[in-house]
Amino acid sequence: MVRIRRACATLALVGATVGVAAIPAGAAPAAGPQHTARATTCPTGWGSLAKTDAGAGVAPMTDVRTGRHTCFDRMVVDVPGAGSGVGYTVQYVDRLYQDGSGRYIAVSGGAVLEVRVTAPAYDPETGAATYPGRVARPLPGVDLTGYRTFRDTRFAGSFEGQTQIGLGVRARLPFRVQQLDDRVVVDVAHSWNATG
Repeated sequence: MVRIRRACATLALVGATVGVAAIPAGAAPAAGPQHTARATTCPTGWGSLAKTDAGAGVAPMTDVRTGRHTCFDRMVVDVPGAGSGVGYTVQYVDRLYQDGSGRYIAVSGGAVLEVRVTAPAYDPETGAATYPGRVARPLPGVDLTGYRTFRDTRFAGSFEGQTQIGLGVRARLPFRVQQLDDRVVVDVAHSWNATG
């Protein structure tokens, strides 16, 4: 009789051990909703070559603002009243030189994007400034604290109807330019790979 009890106890112990081992560690009920981390798929194929569109606007620019996104950092140049006809040239340069004077303007970062928009920073009829930027100074109101890609901004001025801006970035990374109503948008990717 003792042997039967020991055999039953042993079988019960083995069964309990096997039953616990068969339940996956993640199968235990959670106290609240479960969240799974997913990698964000980011756009690819932007490249790092110059991007340009010849627009024929005369409306002046009034603001430059920036924003952080999952896959990229963004700069927006606002040109109210211009519609979608704001021309631009955006390209990597070794150094930023001011149009007209040829003055060198230092921009911090591993690479420098020169952003030109066909919109003056002044009213073409009166000559009054429409944007408070000062040559060789950071862009007013732009704080790049916490950005993954952007490092520095410099206003290079307006010359012959074009405004020139230096954008310092972490490295020579892919970028895109979008021409939207009343603004030009420059997005610089956080990396060359496809995840954020």
